Amino acid sequence: MPFTDLWAGALSLVLIHEETGCSHSAHHAARLLDQLSESEGMDEATRRLLERASQRLASPEYSHAGTA
Repeated sequence: MPFTDLWAGALSLVLIHEETGCSHSAHHAARLLDQLSESEGMDEATRRLLERASQRLASPEYSHAGTA
C-alpha cells in the first residue's frame, strides 16, 4: 500500500474518532500509524511523531472530549 493511502486512511480514522468518539477508529488509526512509522526510509523525527500519536490513540486513558 502506498504511503499516500496509509496517510489518508490514518487521517480519516483520526478525524472520525475526533468527530464521533469511535474507539474502533482510534484503534485502527493507531495501527496504520504504527505501520507508517515502521516504513523504510521514514525520517526519525516523523517516526517518533507517528509513534507518539499511535500510543495516544491506543491508550485506554485517551478519550474523546465529547465522550464523558
